[in-house]
Amino acid sequence: MGARVLSTAHGTHRGAFASTDWVLFGVVGTIWGASFLLIAIGLEAFRPGLITWLRIVCGAGALWPFRGARVRIEREDLPRLAVLSLTWVVLPFTLFPLAQGSVNSAIAGMLNGAAPIFTAMIATLLLRRAPGPRQLVGIPLGFLGVGAIALSAATGGRSETLGVLMIVIATVCYGIAFNLATPLQHRYGSLPVMARILAIGAILTAPIGLFSLAGSRFAWDSLASVAILGLVGTGFAFVLMGRLVGRVGPTRASIVGYLIPVVALGLGVLFRGDEVGPFALAGVALVIVGAYLTSRREAADT
Repeated sequence: MGARVLSTAHGTHRGAFASTDWVLFGVVGTIWGASFLLIAIGLEAFRPGLITWLRIVCGAGALWPFRGARVRIEREDLPRLAVLSLTWVVLPFTLFPLAQGSVNSAIAGMLNGAAPIFTAMIATLLLRRAPGPRQLVGIPLGFLGVGAIALSAATGGRSETLGVLMIVIATVCYGIAFNLATPLQHRYGSLPVMARILAIGAILTAPIGLFSLAGSRFAWDSLASVAILGLVGTGFAFVLMGRLVGRVGPTRASIVGYLIPVVALGLGVLFRGDEVGPFALAGVALVIVGAYLTSRREAADT
């Protein structure tokens, strides 16, 4: 059972990115890059647990009306679905709003750029394939960049350090999820898989969501931001990302992480006045270069 759950697969399209792949990359990266700004606006009135739950509920509600979401999934794949829901939905969606209570949206998005590095490392372990020369350079380079961003963000004290740690854990969860999603996407397609992991996530996070109602207040801006975050950033974007993972494989699909920090940084500075020091900017440059090298196709795969 464990071997079946903790496994991954290559994508169906292992050549150079086609135009479809680039469109999926651009749309998903832009939407997810904006998610950190939407979370920050949501936090102005809602407690973190409420943002988590409403985001997942809205995402599930956006997908389940479609007939394709109700395709039957075999019982043997249910454990993988449960683990996928935990790593792609429950844990990261809980951690990001908590972390952004002390870390600004620009820094959160910049740290999220390390997802391709964690995805490649986990794919290497699950596929039992030694890293190639590019990965051997890219992985430590990416970690150096993550460290630079973390040090820059954590200079404000213990709460910022804890926030950075939560974001890094959430990003590792994404690396696991991208790998686990690939075989399921091959068997069933993106829509039924994503609809189910969001439904599972809505059930699991309901207690913290309901508990957080007491400390939240109503505000139209926050409600609209979380609704967009759920309907577009979780429902729509999840289906597109699932399709990209199935087409090009988990490691190459995770390069949406290249675009996320750029979008998050620009929106955070423009709309929130987020302050980002030169050390953090250097760090995000290292993360992007490291992620690029890590996710490149190796000659041995050709």
